[in-house]
Amino acid sequence: MNHPVDVLDQVVSDLDGVLRPDTVAGLSDAEKLELLRAAGDVVRRVEALVVETVASVPARPAGSGDPAFCGQFGCRSMSELLQRVLRTDAAGAGRVVKAARLVRREVDISSGGWLPALWPQLRAALVDGAVGITGLLAATGPIEQARGHVPAADRLRADAELAAWARGLAHTEPGADADADADADADAVSDAHADGPDAGPVATPEDLRILAQRIVMFLDPDGAEPVEEIAMRGRGVILGRAKNGLIPIRGDLLPVTAGQLQRIWDAYLNPKVDGPPLPGVRFVPSDDEDAGDMQGARDRADRDGGVLPSGDPGGQVDTRSRAQRQHDALAAMLGIAARHDETPKLGGAAPTLVVSVTAEDYATGHGWAHIDGVDTPTTIGAARHTACGGTIQRVLFDPEGRIIGIGNTDRIFTTHQRRAIALRDTECLIPGCHVPASWCEIHHVQEHSRGGPTHTDNGVTLCWHHHRTLDSSGWEIRMDNGLPVVRGPTWWDPHRRWRTPRPSSTFTRRTRQPTVLRR
Repeated sequence: MNHPVDVLDQVVSDLDGVLRPDTVAGLSDAEKLELLRAAGDVVRRVEALVVETVASVPARPAGSGDPAFCGQFGCRSMSELLQRVLRTDAAGAGRVVKAARLVRREVDISSGGWLPALWPQLRAALVDGAVGITGLLAATGPIEQARGHVPAADRLRADAELAAWARGLAHTEPGADADADADADADAVSDAHADGPDAGPVATPEDLRILAQRIVMFLDPDGAEPVEEIAMRGRGVILGRAKNGLIPIRGDLLPVTAGQLQRIWDAYLNPKVDGPPLPGVRFVPSDDEDAGDMQGARDRADRDGGVLPSGDPGGQVDTRSRAQRQHDALAAMLGIAARHDETPKLGGAAPTLVVSVTAEDYATGHGWAHIDGVDTPTTIGAARHTACGGTIQRVLFDPEGRIIGIGNTDRIFTTHQRRAIALRDTECLIPGCHVPASWCEIHHVQEHSRGGPTHTDNGVTLCWHHHRTLDSSGWEIRMDNGLPVVRGPTWWDPHRRWRTPRPSSTFTRRTRQPTVLRR
């Protein structure tokens, strides 16, 4: 038997012959496609060989004094060694190390045999070339993040399901062979399912990631809440420094914000419209009411002088970073843009954010929701936030997925109602927040799902941020004879008294009132 290094040297020598310019250039299109397919098989098996080699490196016994594997070759870590030997970057070396941990097999001390890997079926798929490093990490990533909430038995079932998808096969249950040697698993799966009636297209890494996310939604329905908290802390949008006449934009969007942005892009890129407008400045006339809104915003900006909002000198009400505030401003602007008359229609209607959730999850508040056009699932809280200012449409499916009923419950505030509520509140209702009412969303004080009417006596203005975080921030709102009152958290008001919000200026209220009453 030839040494593995000799085999690979021969492979390299053969590839050198293939890489001659005249060899590839003279192929037909069909032959080039077949060459790419074969090259993919080679790449995945080479990746499997690298991962298996790293996974086979034994851990250094604690206190033994023996140098680690990487230390024997003058490197401080396995990542550094891989960067030098494989000539890859730190990110690529990190992916190899992470993949090796997922497929590592330990030796049973009592029997001397191999113990199963953490992901035995996916390891088998890696070894036989069905999946590469990217696919392995995409399939295991979502479930590994929820490791503490997913039992080992469920993880093994997910392992078998994902491995079957990676091969383009039907679902296979991880029975006794889940605890067997991974090589034996690969042979068994290949013999039982290769060219079988259920064989189909193999899954891409993106397909595996989406499937893994759906599996986590079933195995860990309560995991949405901590994910939401992490996402809220990590959201943000920033502008970089100008380079080559361009200013880069970077950041991370919440799924709801990304979904709204995608819908507006779809509307502008719809072949039925003329595409996005050309860059430049266009002046359009505005009516007196809009001018009053903008003048009120400018008055508040001049009054605050670019420092912390008046009424909140310590910055306690709004503790968001600048990047987070810019993200939330973008989210509010997207909502306004979607409702604007000049925004192109999509499917005959304004670009509409569609969030789907089961009736049971929506009622209990536990589980996940889906945003049309965004693969990443979101939380029930995001679905409630979207539903508060929009319209709920109920679509009923039978167990086979056939649509059996369509209903619609109109619960969105009309333009006249929004105008009246904005006139009354003038700005975001949370003390210290001075986002103009015309930029705010209208919140149902008593939830519509609990009988709350879509009426001016049940609607208040909240900015995007305070609307989104109302349930978890400690602020409470109720209506007192048609007027909103607010009770703050204990850190803001130790006595927790209900207080009537006072706008930062009554001048705007007095000057704008006649514009609504004018006929």
